[in-house]
Amino acid sequence: QAQLVESGGGLVQPGGSLRLSCTSSGSIISDNAMGWFRQAPGKQRILVAAITKGGGTTNYADSVKGRFSISRDSAENTVYLQMNNLKPEDTAVYYCNAVPWSRGYWGQGTQVTASS
Repeated sequence: QAQLVESGGGLVQPGGSLRLSCTSSGSIISDNAMGWFRQAPGKQRILVAAITKGGGTTNYADSVKGRFSISRDSAENTVYLQMNNLKPEDTAVYYCNAVPWSRGYWGQGTQVTASS
């Protein structure tokens, strides 16, 4: 079964930037609106950014608006999340999935830590 694979996480100082990538071996990305979700320790997984199937519309959680940018590249079958001005409260495991999400599409996620 095709899955989603996230990459690009790491440790950065507050104020730093990272770009996350989400790829798939199948047609999950090309067939769906997509989103980036995050789960901090002890908290529920939440949607932080979403993009329509055609890429024309994006939406963001208030907590990341103006700092994060979601995009998609159909030729590379990839969804990106550009994260700027990272804050300690952005520390979480980040996942991509279709929107609405599908249980079978969850990957391993990628850890993002913003700390000095």
